[in-house]
Amino acid sequence: MNRFKAPWSPLLHVISWTTTAVCLFISVAGAGALQPLAMSQFPSYIDLLPVALLLGSALFTIRGYVITPDEILVERLLWNTVLKRQGLVSATVDPEALKQSLRTCGNGGLFAFSGFYWNRRLRTFRAFVTDPRLCVVLAFQNRTVVVSPDYPISFCHTLRTPLVENATLSGCEA
Repeated sequence: MNRFKAPWSPLLHVISWTTTAVCLFISVAGAGALQPLAMSQFPSYIDLLPVALLLGSALFTIRGYVITPDEILVERLLWNTVLKRQGLVSATVDPEALKQSLRTCGNGGLFAFSGFYWNRRLRTFRAFVTDPRLCVVLAFQNRTVVVSPDYPISFCHTLRTPLVENATLSGCEA
């Protein structure tokens, strides 16, 4: 079992901490603004929406990646997302993988860049990224996944190591 960290890029830090500050400000200011009103004895649950957004997004934080003989585990805050290694055709280090990508469903920078994306080169792909400069494109037979381990070349070489009997993986280009 090999573990790789998921370091945050400066951009992810800026987006995450700025959004956190804005959401907390909105919640605190909203709660304070309602006090003078006659209905102030009723709790305003709408003031909790920005905090709920933060907590919900934090759950999907990517902490790291673990390569096992059969799976690649994307470590989240409370669970792992499992990517079966069966059908993995190639792993390519590609710091430009997220360039000019459109997010079709997912998170664009609040604690991670994750979800479903599209660009002309990769077409539709799933991203589990914390630093776009460290991207590794995992091409499976029927899908594409992008991850960002702390040591992309080592990550690729670890995937090439035949951990499973009869396992093959063509190419680990950098």
